[in-house]
Amino acid sequence: MLGRSVSPVFVGREEELAALAQSLDDALAGTVTAVLLGGEAGVGKSRLVQRFTEQAAKDGAQVLFGGCVELSTEGLAYAPFTAALRQLVRERGTAQVAALLPEGAERDLARLLPEFGEPSGDSDSDTARARLFEQFLTLLERLSDAAPTILVIEDIHWADRSSRDLIAFLSRNLHAPQVLIVMTYRSDDLHRQHPLRPVLAELGRVNGVHRLDLPRLSKDEVAEQMAGILGSVPQYAKVQKVYERSEGIPLFVEALLDGGDACAFPDSMQDLILGGVERLPEETQRVLRIAAAGGIRVGHGLLAAVCGLSDLELEAALRPAIARNVLQIADNRAYVFRHALIREAVHDELLPGEHQRLHARYAEEITKDRTLVPPGRAAVELAHHWYGARNDVRALVAKWEAARKSFKAFAYTEAVQLLEHVLTLWSRVPDAAERIGVDQVAVLEHAAEAAHAGGEVDRGAKFVKAALAELDEAAEPHRAAQLIVLRSKIKRAKGQPGVEDDLRHALRLVPEPGLVRAEVLTQLSQHLMLSGQIAQAVPLVEEGLRLSRELGDRCLEGDLLMNQALGHSLEGEFEATMTINEQALEIGRQQNSGRLITRAIGNNIDALGDLGRMDEALSLADAGWRKAKKYGRLRASGLFILNNKAELLETLGRWDEAVDIIERALTFGPVLRTRYALIRVRADIALARGEVALVEGIMSELGVLKGRPEDFVQDITKNAQLHIGWHLLNGEPDAALAEAELVLGGMPTQSSKPMLGWRLLALIRTVAGAAEQTQPERAAALRARLTAVGDRLAVVGPVARAYHLVYSGDFDAAATAWERLQRPYRQAKALVLAAGPAARAGDRDGAATRLRLAHPLATALRAEPLVAEIENLCRRIGVAATPLSPGQEAAELLTPREVEVLRLVTQGRTNRDIAAELFISAKTVSVHVSNILAKLGVTTRGEAAAAAHRLSLLS
Repeated sequence: MLGRSVSPVFVGREEELAALAQSLDDALAGTVTAVLLGGEAGVGKSRLVQRFTEQAAKDGAQVLFGGCVELSTEGLAYAPFTAALRQLVRERGTAQVAALLPEGAERDLARLLPEFGEPSGDSDSDTARARLFEQFLTLLERLSDAAPTILVIEDIHWADRSSRDLIAFLSRNLHAPQVLIVMTYRSDDLHRQHPLRPVLAELGRVNGVHRLDLPRLSKDEVAEQMAGILGSVPQYAKVQKVYERSEGIPLFVEALLDGGDACAFPDSMQDLILGGVERLPEETQRVLRIAAAGGIRVGHGLLAAVCGLSDLELEAALRPAIARNVLQIADNRAYVFRHALIREAVHDELLPGEHQRLHARYAEEITKDRTLVPPGRAAVELAHHWYGARNDVRALVAKWEAARKSFKAFAYTEAVQLLEHVLTLWSRVPDAAERIGVDQVAVLEHAAEAAHAGGEVDRGAKFVKAALAELDEAAEPHRAAQLIVLRSKIKRAKGQPGVEDDLRHALRLVPEPGLVRAEVLTQLSQHLMLSGQIAQAVPLVEEGLRLSRELGDRCLEGDLLMNQALGHSLEGEFEATMTINEQALEIGRQQNSGRLITRAIGNNIDALGDLGRMDEALSLADAGWRKAKKYGRLRASGLFILNNKAELLETLGRWDEAVDIIERALTFGPVLRTRYALIRVRADIALARGEVALVEGIMSELGVLKGRPEDFVQDITKNAQLHIGWHLLNGEPDAALAEAELVLGGMPTQSSKPMLGWRLLALIRTVAGAAEQTQPERAAALRARLTAVGDRLAVVGPVARAYHLVYSGDFDAAATAWERLQRPYRQAKALVLAAGPAARAGDRDGAATRLRLAHPLATALRAEPLVAEIENLCRRIGVAATPLSPGQEAAELLTPREVEVLRLVTQGRTNRDIAAELFISAKTVSVHVSNILAKLGVTTRGEAAAAAHRLSLLS
């Protein structure tokens, strides 16, 4: 299709590309002759082969291309081989190609290409055919004498009989090394009577022939493909829409993006979608149209009832569609279209009246017998079909019932869509409120709550605004207060101002004791805690707890307990924090509240990290992510938990994994506050690795360079660290000093969250130390201010103590503390800080020892600025920064994560399997595997497994 958008980046497929490269290596050794690459139409077979052959050609291989065409079965014999031969003649000339064959043998190739003269006069067609096969085999073998040779034959599902026979002959008889045949075919075209099926079965029994199936792209890979095409990160909603409709087929992704914001599927692609359907018998097509109205999946009993056919009649009608792979059989006697776009295209063929009648028939049959659909789906299915039947009254009632059930099942995204339909139908049904038992404001309230719970804050804001516009504050202060509280939550998620003003206004609306006042107290006390106003927050928490317990609202009690725990956390009392969070978590379990459960888990991950209990924290983060998915809170609590995990991985020096987590989380379209938290972690890693442009981009987005105000102490502190670190990275110590003075001048003498306070003070202490020689007066004034703040800041918890050691100048003790806490970057930084004074004091050996300990830590992290600093200091004191001595054991070369990857490699697991097991991307697994091979001095996964056992690396 002309003008179709194509991704300029090659997305995913690392594992399949590696498999092709390995097959070529095996072909060079003479153990592999052919690869059969199967996949659906549009899944990217040609793009993968192109990528593979481009690299092979760069490495010196001769690549020949041939393709089958759909007319081959009607007479274009040997079409792919003729095309490959024509390419060879064009590149080398007829004479050179003929010279590769025995004398006179080129006349056999004249049957494929007239440039070789008249065909030999052999009257026996079988003999002539055998000679042609032998000469083509000889040609490939002679070509491989000079260079590795790859013959690509695309679309062999369209191959004629002669081409299939030659393919089978070459695959069985090609034994010369340095030749590889790569063949692609559409797996979805192989119906039961397809002539290629027996050929594939035969080739599957031939030694040296490999099968490779190309799967659809994952949602993350679709997002990456879309970003490549659009030139920017796509919105989560658009990724979700394109992924659901394309189902991960790259060609369909490109076509849908060409359809603009509506993601309309272009008419030019309809032939590809409907081609298989239009070749089916008319009765089969009729039943498929009925099935399409039923959705992507429809049960046998329901379809039979709507069609009015007996079981035998329905099976007879559907058999051709199943044989042609248009329809597939699912569990529980159900049918599914092979691809959602096929169902959509067939459904679009329905006439308007036919469309309404069929949806009405489905609704009537489900109403009579709800067991015709899967358990728990009747309400949603009825809502869908009555809406499709244009029966507004029944659709309204069904949509409301389905929305309530979806909300209770934590299916918030589905609930929002259903409630939007209720609102659309509201004006069409005069007695809508009487029909469903609530007014329009209540529907808007439910929609806003569902949108907020599902992380769709923009939609939630619109619902809240509409609801408040319908309310009279004076007449219904309690409802208004609840909506204002919800608006404040959305504002906070979006990083908007006015949160505290909203909450104080809501509190004034409900001066009397009651549940609504307790709800307002819950949100206001949490906001004040996070803003550092702990003294003001504590009495509000106490009042809220008293009210919630008196009124028996356990969920509110759990929220207020976590606010109480937050106060302990900000004061550095982590054991008390965890104890209270556990109480709230238990309430969440008793009430089956996903919000309480995931919030308590997220808070305890943070507390465990502050206590240095990293393994427990990481394990809890994985469990919390699963809980968030279970309770439909993936884009809300789930992404908060992913951010917690990224922070843990960053501190542990597992930066590549942290970046993977951050990039994965960003593809879900997090709310602005969560997005900012994620990119701050990414900025920390970028600072340490010297990625200046990335740091500047993140700082610009965060508004750090423009001094955008922040409400929460944690955000203020982290932005300050980022700004100072950026100046240091750019070699601007005076600017870093000025920023440190500005930050410290505005810092309260008693800061909440001691760990964050000490981290910032430790950084400013290094800035002051660097300024002592050039700006002694300013450095002294800065130290005095540091002392004033530090004297009032508690030192609680192992992490805060380690930062305090840095602040105090006891760098060796700090390095030991960081080592105990498994924080390699902090350890390396402390060692370098300790090496400087040692070198200045003339302790060259002491400085060298510290630097040689720091160098491998920084090198492994790819912390280039720190590596450069270490190497520069080593040069100044005249020692070599030797990261590893020859006598070290191989096991010391591998990081703990590399050992985990190696363990799975020895089990024969693929990169995709390992990625799923370890919650990282296949790309990161590929990097780990490459590092392992390099460190162990081996070239293949098998050799790595052997080395692991030989060296007892996994024992």
